[in-house]
Amino acid sequence: MSEIGFETSFNGRVVDMLDACTACGACFNACPITKPAGIADADPEAITSGILDVVRQGTGPEASRKWASSCILSGDCIEACDYGVNLRFLLTVARVSMARAEKELKDRRRLGVESFHKLNQDVKFLSRLQLTEETLARLGQGPASQRPAAPEDAETPDVVFYTGCNVLKTPHIALLCLDIMDTLGATYRVMGGPTHCCGVIQFRTGDLDASSRMADNTLNQFTKTKSGQVLAWCPSCFVQFTENMLPTFERATGSRPFEMTPFIRFLRQNLERLRPFLRTRVEMRVALHRHPGVAGVMEDAEEILRAVPGVELVDLKQPAVGLQSVNLAVLPAYKRDVQIKELEAARNFGVDALAAVYHSDHRELCAHERDWPFRIINMLEIVGESIGFRHEDRYKHLKMMQDVDAIMNECHDLIAHHGLDSEKARNVVIKGMIADQPLPLVGELRSPTPQ
Repeated sequence: MSEIGFETSFNGRVVDMLDACTACGACFNACPITKPAGIADADPEAITSGILDVVRQGTGPEASRKWASSCILSGDCIEACDYGVNLRFLLTVARVSMARAEKELKDRRRLGVESFHKLNQDVKFLSRLQLTEETLARLGQGPASQRPAAPEDAETPDVVFYTGCNVLKTPHIALLCLDIMDTLGATYRVMGGPTHCCGVIQFRTGDLDASSRMADNTLNQFTKTKSGQVLAWCPSCFVQFTENMLPTFERATGSRPFEMTPFIRFLRQNLERLRPFLRTRVEMRVALHRHPGVAGVMEDAEEILRAVPGVELVDLKQPAVGLQSVNLAVLPAYKRDVQIKELEAARNFGVDALAAVYHSDHRELCAHERDWPFRIINMLEIVGESIGFRHEDRYKHLKMMQDVDAIMNECHDLIAHHGLDSEKARNVVIKGMIADQPLPLVGELRSPTPQ
């Protein structure tokens, strides 16, 4: 799609929502983050009206700008609106408008390129510190010559499994997804990684041209499979496509070549097919680490875990907010408070495991297993154990070391095997793994402090 076509369609969607919004303030009243953001006492109608100004002009009342900047994508505002306005989308557009007002395009473009380069490097190195070329190829990564290619006469797969980018840092999660689909007898094509980017990084910097081109490329690759169904693992990618990109492309082209479904929702839809394979009892008291940003996913995750024989679900009575853990980074003190209270509750309730759904939650929490009397796992590890397969969580194993020299020594063979630059690998381990720790571990870190 041309830049003009995308911009025109995108702006048309924004105008439609602006026209539909009555600034009644119901979305603000439903938002779980107003108190942590320090704006709970603001007038709901005034602050919502201010958001409309920010969307139109890139600036507006301070409280409205603060609300937009503090959004953690919980999605409560969507259900609260009686007029069909997706306020989460408008808050996203407000942040884009602020970014455009604050920086020239060349500066925004440079920021997007730098952020994408860091993502690309972190994904490349952290996945290769854990996987062989054969396993990388199974996840659609590595040189094109090594990836399993679909023959010209290949049948249309049931689904495309879209990993996104960052789950490749914790690849055991994505591999469990593939094993479960194999168990169900589903045919699939795997796509993901920086070569199939959703464009969210460029979108956040306000570079809609680069973002739309990246998304357009990925959408075209999905469409070529003719499957009509894309299973998304990453919630950020899911929101980027289903709220920002797909509706815009559909408005411009008049067609919607596929539907996108969260993987956990797909698994819940196929639970009766999966149930006969859940043969092994998993005697475990489990608390689910919850983020409600994608409607229905947490409820589906609970239903899946209840289907595993031996599992007892424990409600920790803690708040569930945000799309995933990384989105809480806009309010770091609040984020640390939420995480420590959940860990304390898990200890006090005597659970055997705190189970996350998403990869970012697992990355941030897993090393705490070192200091607390329960395991920190991904929920699919429980499903896999009941079916009879597992993949070692190398990421957690390495991160719990908290010692860059020990990590580099353990990964020495894979570094050599993949021909990785040792200094770059070391830098990624320090900044992309050990420093990815919003709530500090108990005791002092033994790794060097990032410069």
